[in-house]
Amino acid sequence: MLYLKGLEDVISYSIVHPTWARTKPDVDEDEHCGWVYRAPGDPPMANPLGHGSTLCDDALIPDGATNVQSIRELYERSGDSRGPYTTPVLWDKEEGVIVNNESTEILRMLNSAFDEFAIHPQLDMYPAEHEAFLSSLNAEIIYPRINNGVYRSGFARSQEMHDEAVGECFEALEKVEANLAETRFLAGENLTWLDLRLFHTLVRFDPVYTVYFKTNLKRISDFPNLLGFVRDVYQVPEIKRSINMQHIKSHYFTSHPHLNTFGIVPKYNGPNLDVPSGRGLTAPSPAVKS
Repeated sequence: MLYLKGLEDVISYSIVHPTWARTKPDVDEDEHCGWVYRAPGDPPMANPLGHGSTLCDDALIPDGATNVQSIRELYERSGDSRGPYTTPVLWDKEEGVIVNNESTEILRMLNSAFDEFAIHPQLDMYPAEHEAFLSSLNAEIIYPRINNGVYRSGFARSQEMHDEAVGECFEALEKVEANLAETRFLAGENLTWLDLRLFHTLVRFDPVYTVYFKTNLKRISDFPNLLGFVRDVYQVPEIKRSINMQHIKSHYFTSHPHLNTFGIVPKYNGPNLDVPSGRGLTAPSPAVKS
């Protein structure tokens, strides 16, 4: 959304290292692991158990606004010493506090709160005529069964919980597959905020979730319309710019040692997203449409 609206030169941003690490390595009794900053060219990072090796590549951007070493430090500066210390975070440089840490709320803020500074203020990813439909679809299907459904599957503590979550996830995917046979995006021909929300789960599905979270009844590449949808969204330049598959894979496969002790990262990156979607002409970037 930052890139789509043309706000990247107005709202500065940082990018953490994909591998979780101890946030207070100098305090022996504090074993919390989470998001930390590294600079390009720093030594490679192992997982919290010391296994594996993830490069500090040129995609990392340390936080120049605060010079903190971890996201936890931002929360503590805002008076939160309990956590969880999650991303994304919208930080107020003048007040020195966290404005918001809820992704759906930050998404809506970026859509309209900074329009006077945006290169593309005319872009509205929350069309009023589709608000009720999209909100209902998100509340009933997209968030609980797909966005959160993969996590419910992967972090289940019993076979029954896993089976239930996987079943609900694939039932939802089948419904969305059928809907996308009729329209390019969830609400018609134009990209909306909910398409972004769905896309970010689907683009991770085959290279990560089918293995890591055991959501392997089918792959997204087995759903013609879902695969076409992911390709259509990915090929919007501003969105493609935001996807770093190596960071995505490294985070999941190196940050939870109890699920992947030795930090082995599979080679597969998912289906080729750069080929034509097969759903007609690729939709233009919403940031340049009239």
